[in-house]
Amino acid sequence: MAVKLNQKASEHARSLIKAGRYVLDNRDDWSEHQPTAAQENAYIEEHGFAEYARWYLGVDDEQPEDTKGRYKFPYGDFEKVHRCGLLAAESRAGQRKYSDVELAVAHLHGMLEALEK
Repeated sequence: MAVKLNQKASEHARSLIKAGRYVLDNRDDWSEHQPTAAQENAYIEEHGFAEYARWYLGVDDEQPEDTKGRYKFPYGDFEKVHRCGLLAAESRAGQRKYSDVELAVAHLHGMLEALEK
């Protein structure tokens, strides 16, 4: 699997955080806060894959374009960045040695931590 950082998603997440569109939730909340498959499908139907991709920090270039399997490491609910989503993405990217994704997520997580102080 050739997963690399989705630069547009990283920029989108930064702009959302700067605009105050984030949730400072707990690590274990992601299972409840992440979009369901039905929500993902509805978002794609309404907004298309280009907008859907902006919510995923990783891109698997071995997967076909315009498929959900191409996009990895979700970080929000299609409205706001969730700290729990960033923490889950950071952990998984580190486990899989996707260092560019891990570093970008760590930066986003740091942005949220700075806002909490």
